[in-house]
Amino acid sequence: MRIAYLHYHLKTGGVTTVIRQQVEAVKKDCDTLVLSGSLPESDFPAQVISVDGLGYDSELYRPHRPQTVAEAVLKALHRHWPEGFDLIHVHNPTLAKNRNLLKILHHLQKAGVRLLCQVHDLAEDGRPQAYFKEPYPADCHWAVINSRDFRLLREAGLKPEGLHWIPNTVRPLPAGKDSGVEGKRILYPVRAIRRKNIGEAILLSLFFAPPAELSITRPPNSAADMDSYRDWKDFVGQHGLSVEFEAGLSGNFEKLVSESRFLLTTSITEGFGFSFLEPWTAGKLLWGRKLADICRDFEKDGVRLDHLYARLAVPVSWIEENGFQHRWAECFRQACNQFQRPSSAGEVRRAWESISADGTVDFGLLDESAQKEVILSVLQAPDLRHALIETNPFLEHPGRIEDKDACIANNRRIVLSRYALPVYRKRLLEAYRQVTVQKVRHEVDKTALLAFFLQPETFSLLKWCPYDR
Repeated sequence: MRIAYLHYHLKTGGVTTVIRQQVEAVKKDCDTLVLSGSLPESDFPAQVISVDGLGYDSELYRPHRPQTVAEAVLKALHRHWPEGFDLIHVHNPTLAKNRNLLKILHHLQKAGVRLLCQVHDLAEDGRPQAYFKEPYPADCHWAVINSRDFRLLREAGLKPEGLHWIPNTVRPLPAGKDSGVEGKRILYPVRAIRRKNIGEAILLSLFFAPPAELSITRPPNSAADMDSYRDWKDFVGQHGLSVEFEAGLSGNFEKLVSESRFLLTTSITEGFGFSFLEPWTAGKLLWGRKLADICRDFEKDGVRLDHLYARLAVPVSWIEENGFQHRWAECFRQACNQFQRPSSAGEVRRAWESISADGTVDFGLLDESAQKEVILSVLQAPDLRHALIETNPFLEHPGRIEDKDACIANNRRIVLSRYALPVYRKRLLEAYRQVTVQKVRHEVDKTALLAFFLQPETFSLLKWCPYDR
């Protein structure tokens, strides 16, 4: 088969890594080509053609007519494969990083091109600035990376014969020669964007058994996350907390992993959830926040994640409740307006009463200002530290479980077998085969998708609200 991959860019990051892995997985079976708005930053395992007009709107020097861009795509494909090709595998088409993309895809469909649209992130999941107002591509095949999105898109109108669940492959982390060594470092191997909930990682560091240092590997690379990141760095410096930022920029990553006591995650949202699988491949324990919708797939495969917590409850009285409640309610109303979803004061009031019914609120729902209030409370009053442990017993011994070695061995074995490249290859090839032989007539009901994600009971300001000092 002849497969073309299409994405806005090939900058270092999650989607680019997935495209690279897909090319490598099928290269013995398929002839591949990659179309992008820009050339890759490093060597790529397939030929890449840069097509002007496919990149992010913010990086385009001039406006482009969608039909012109579609014609340029077809010209590049026919020049590369004069005898024709089988399909275009489009990545993240539901994010309006390029406002012309849906029109470009529509023109390609009119020209008879088969599309496989793969969702990594949905705009409905807290990304109103990247939301397309127009309908998503109809009558094409779709792919998702977790069972949650499979279920949601089924409920939103897609037929099973045109929807493919293709979990990502997992490449083992570099364990190093001293993978069994346990030092003072607790590693959060992440780019520190707001959704990674950096404040919670800092709060947890106050409960690590000494000597301990929280190491966060990389800074954000987006302007929307940079102010929050800088303020967390200032906060840590002002209060003398044992937190190291940007450890991955100066240190060898293999060494960071091998010397870590355990690896941490406090993220409030994930697409696939590499962070729940990769640590085990290096022989390291993962500890922290559990995302039930994402982890359900892994646990069904036998990965043990029962030692992770789903909620970190903090007393509402520890924050300035009226101020936070106002910010929370206002942000919810703004999000509803951006997505053209109706809301009411009664709905917002009932939701707040629900998430704070027992006098506590999940730390992951707070914004940075409220999170800092909680951290300062623990720093300034040692007895409050004990009160927080009583409410959240897992804080007494972070990163400690009774059968650690057995848990690591079990999870490592399952991850290396169930998420191996040969398994991934088989799923991809079957999806490609289905795209070439199975015509589908269906479309996505975007309102149904939004109804799942934009719910006040799970509404976090870290995810939905712009940063505000």
